[in-house]
Amino acid sequence: MNTVQQLQPLVDQNLWSATWFRPEAMLTAGAMILFVIDLFWRKNPRRVAYLTVGALAVLAATAGFLAAQPPDAQSLFNGMLANDAFASFFKWLFLGAAALVVIITAPGKDFPSPRIGEFYALLVAIVLGMFMMASATDLLMMYLSIELVSMVSYVLAGFKKGDRKAAEGSLKYVIYGGVASGVMLFGMSYLYGLTGTTNLFRIATQIQHISYSGTAEVVASKIALVVSATFVAAGLGYKIAAVPFHMWCPDVYEGAPTPFTAFLSVGPKAAGFALALRFFLSAFSTPAGANGLALPIGNIPWPAVIGVVAAITMTLGNLTALVQTNLKRLLAYSSIAHAGYTLMGLAAVSNSGTQSVMIYMAIYLVMNLGAFLVVILVADGTGSESILDYKGLAKRHPFAAVTFAIFLFSLTGLPPFAGFIGKWYLFVAVWERTSGPDGVWYGWLLLIGALNTAVSLYYYVRVIRAMFIDAPYAPDAKTFRSPLSWQVVLGGCAAAVLFFGVRPQLIIDWTTASLQLFRG
Repeated sequence: MNTVQQLQPLVDQNLWSATWFRPEAMLTAGAMILFVIDLFWRKNPRRVAYLTVGALAVLAATAGFLAAQPPDAQSLFNGMLANDAFASFFKWLFLGAAALVVIITAPGKDFPSPRIGEFYALLVAIVLGMFMMASATDLLMMYLSIELVSMVSYVLAGFKKGDRKAAEGSLKYVIYGGVASGVMLFGMSYLYGLTGTTNLFRIATQIQHISYSGTAEVVASKIALVVSATFVAAGLGYKIAAVPFHMWCPDVYEGAPTPFTAFLSVGPKAAGFALALRFFLSAFSTPAGANGLALPIGNIPWPAVIGVVAAITMTLGNLTALVQTNLKRLLAYSSIAHAGYTLMGLAAVSNSGTQSVMIYMAIYLVMNLGAFLVVILVADGTGSESILDYKGLAKRHPFAAVTFAIFLFSLTGLPPFAGFIGKWYLFVAVWERTSGPDGVWYGWLLLIGALNTAVSLYYYVRVIRAMFIDAPYAPDAKTFRSPLSWQVVLGGCAAAVLFFGVRPQLIIDWTTASLQLFRG
C-alpha cells in the first residue's frame, strides 16, 4: 500500500470534520475580511459605521452556521476537537459578548476612528480562539487555543498608544502570561510522558491505572502526575484570574480600553471555565465523572484542592475590592471574587456543579457587561473612573444610576435579581456534596462562600450610596447624555437581569440540554 492510500482515511476524516468547523472557518475569514476592509476604507468618513456593521455581520453569519450544526456530539480532526452541546452553549455566550462589545465600542472614545477596524478584527480573532478552547479535547489544541486568545489579548490590552497605564498593564499581562504558558506547557509535556498520549480521554485511562496501582514505579509516577496536573492547572488558573495567578488582572483591567476590559471580564473567563471543566471531567474523572467519580491525582483529591483555591480566590478578591476607589479596579477584584464563586461548581464534580457553572457564566456575562457599560458611560461624560465622580449620579444621569444599581445588586447575589439564581445553583451544587465522604470541607466551602457574599455587599452598596445619597463631589457637576445605543444595551441587560431573576427557567432548560459532554 503506497503512502497516498495510507493517508486517504486521514484526509477523508479531516474533510468530514471541516463540515462541522464552519463557524470557526467563518470567524477566520471574517477577521481577515475586516482587516482588508479597514485598509480600503481608511479615509471613508463613514468607515466606523461600515466596520461596525461588518463586524456584526461576521458574528451573525457565525451564529447562523452554529445554529445549523447537527445536534449529535462528534470528535473532529482525529480527536483534537469535540463538537457537542456543551461547547455550543459556550460558543453562543462568546458570540453574544462579542456582539454587545461591538455595539458598545462604536460610539465611545476609547478607540479612535483610524484604529477601530483593527480592534474589530482582533476581537473576532479572540472569539475564534475561545471557540476552540470550548471544544479542545487534546493537550496540543488546548495550548494553541489558549495562546491564540492570549496573544491577541496582549495587543488589545495595550491598544491605547502613549498611555502609561495601558503600557504597564500590557507588559504585566505579557510577562505573567508568558510564565503561565511556559509552566502549563511543561506540565503538558510531563503528562504526555506519563501517559504516552495528548488525547484527554486516553489520558484518563492511563491515569486510572496510575492512581489505583501501588508498585514502586507507579508511586514515582504519582508524584510526577501531581506536578504535571498542578502546572496545567496554573495555565487554566491564569486564564480565569484565580489566585495565585490573578496578579495581572487589576492593572490590565485599568489600563486596557474599557470595552475590551468588559469583554475580557466575561469572554475569556467563560472560555477558561469551559476548558477547565472539559479538562478535569475528561482527563481526571471516570466516564461517569460528571456524576462525581473524580480520579485522585496521585493520592490527592483534586476537587478538594480546587475548593481551597476557590475559597482563597473569592476571599482575596472581595477583601481587596473593599479599598478600591477606581471603578475599573473595583470590578477587576470583583471579577477575581466571582472566579472563586464559579470554581465552587467545578469543585462539586457533578452534573449540578457543571450546570451551575454554565448558569452563572450566562448570567455573569449580562450583569458584568452592563456594569462595565455604565463605567464607560460615566467616563465618557465626566472623564473619570473614580468613585468620587459617581456621587450624585442619580441626579445627573438617573437611567445609568438605576441600571448600575440593578447590576451591582445582582453581582452581590440578592433576590430578585438573576445573580441570586446563579449563586443559588452554585451553592446547591456544593450543598449536595456535604452528605458524602468529603462533606466536612464542602460545608466549610459553603460557609466561606456565604461570608464572602456578605463582604461583597459592602463595597457594592458603597457605590450605590454614592450614586443615590451622596451630594456631587464637584459643586458644578452637570447632567450629561449618552448615545442611544448604549441606553438600549443598558436597558436590555437590566431587563434580562430582572427577568431571569424572576423567571430563570429558560436558562435552566438551556443548560440542562447542554450538559452533553463528549466523552470519547
